[in-house]
Amino acid sequence: MAEVLVVVSKVKKLVKDAGLRTGGDYVDALSAKIEAAVKASIAKVQAEGGKKTLGAEDIA
Repeated sequence: MAEVLVVVSKVKKLVKDAGLRTGGDYVDALSAKIEAAVKASIAKVQAEGGKKTLGAEDIA
């Protein structure tokens, strides 16, 4: 993963508030899932054509 796409401190706080800890690979795996979801949204919108803005309806 070249770039982290989440705010690590906020993710860790959310997990900590639930009484848990984050493993060393958790943030990278979460970022990879987010990257895949964004790329899927981009592909969907590009395939449909005519639209230039991603919206909530484009999340797979």
